[in-house]
Amino acid sequence: QVQLVESGGGLVQPGGSLRLSCAASGTIFSINAMGWYRQAPGKQRELVATIPSGGTTNYADSVKGRFTISRDNAKNTVYLQMNSLKPEDTAVYYCQADLRSSSSAYVRRYWGQGTQVTVSS
Repeated sequence: QVQLVESGGGLVQPGGSLRLSCAASGTIFSINAMGWYRQAPGKQRELVATIPSGGTTNYADSVKGRFTISRDNAKNTVYLQMNSLKPEDTAVYYCQADLRSSSSAYVRRYWGQGTQVTVSS
């Protein structure tokens, strides 16, 4: 069974920084793209950033220049470094991984349970 476990959320003042981590565990055969999404109260889930197994990263316009996505393939982990945080960044952040488990011939999308990020003074 595959699980994505997130950590690193919390309360931070405007202008501050946080680093989110998401580790994929279980019987994993391969991981393609990984990424982060967020959902604010009353809004739809939106893409924050994605990183393929090889190639260029992709960011939402609202976070370009402030957030950086990275991954450690040896640890099956994706990170999101968030700097210059704004109140409008407040949301539940979800990690995502498109992966193939050892028991399947297909790639499917897995989601983490979500971690709350609150930016407030």
